Amino acid sequence: DKEVRAIFLRLFAQLFQGYRSCLQLIRIHAEPVIHFHKAAFLGQRGLIENDFLTKVLNGMAFAGFVSERGPPFRACDLFDELVAFEVERIKAEEGNPPKMIKHVRELAEQLFKNENPNPHIAFQKVPRPTEGSHLRVHILPFPRINECRVQELLQEGLARSQGAPPATRGDKKCVVPAGPPVGMFTSS
Repeated sequence: DKEVRAIFLRLFAQLFQGYRSCLQLIRIHAEPVIHFHKAAFLGQRGLIENDFLTKVLNGMAFAGFVSERGPPFRACDLFDELVAFEVERIKAEEGNPPKMIKHVRELAEQLFKNENPNPHIAFQKVPRPTEGSHLRVHILPFPRINECRVQELLQEGLARSQGAPPATRGDKKCVVPAGPPVGMFTSS
């Protein structure tokens, strides 16, 4: 799962290399508007005639991408690092499948770490059923649930969670790295 996501992450990083240099921040209104200059992006990359990329840039998903990732000051993530700092590495790996696979695995590991900051809590081993357990004839009835005990456990859990610090990680906002300019990407 994570390796497939890492491959798509690399694909979109390659597809949108240098997109930040074509963003324009318009401050006419009370809230700034971010505009993506599609013609400049396609022209600088030499992809004006590329029908696929033109359709991608005209789609609603890309408009959402620009509005979400356009602000110059926001929480950065793995995609921002790829677009800003790993452009040359991705280019160099195009002709070398073992290096590309190694990078995909590194990205997959990073995605896993981002989603599971405490791996010892995320997974619990479930014992395998014993040999021949499916042949058992006697099935014990499901025990009755003690409503009072359930309420006590819920109250204890609520008390602990209210006293504990929040489990979510706060994303620190930072200046998004611009990465290399679009002009240096001329290959399709």
